[in-house]
Amino acid sequence: MEHAYLSIRGRFDRAGIVLSGLCALHCVLGIVLVSALGLGGELLFAPEIHEVGLAVAIGVGALSLGLGALRHGNARPLLLGVAGLALMGGALAVGHGVSEAVLTILGVALVAIAHLRNLRHAS
Repeated sequence: MEHAYLSIRGRFDRAGIVLSGLCALHCVLGIVLVSALGLGGELLFAPEIHEVGLAVAIGVGALSLGLGALRHGNARPLLLGVAGLALMGGALAVGHGVSEAVLTILGVALVAIAHLRNLRHAS
């Protein structure tokens, strides 16, 4: 049972890392495609994409980081993840542009680091 729990939590941590990378890539490519080529702004910057992405990040983070903190007793990965999610949420409030990109990329970086630290505490 213990191994199954760690395996499921580890999968969610890995999914959180991958999702963080995809979010950062979406942010950077969105800026490049819209500013350099004038393509896809209405789709890439649609608020629904960012809202759904944040909701998924909150769900994955709550599950893996929250359970990790309960299991290994170290709240630092959870707190780091919460800080990253707060930055991502703040990015939704500032509107499109450089501020949004900076907040989002910093946020997803913190969330990815939190998942990496959570994985380290699993062993």
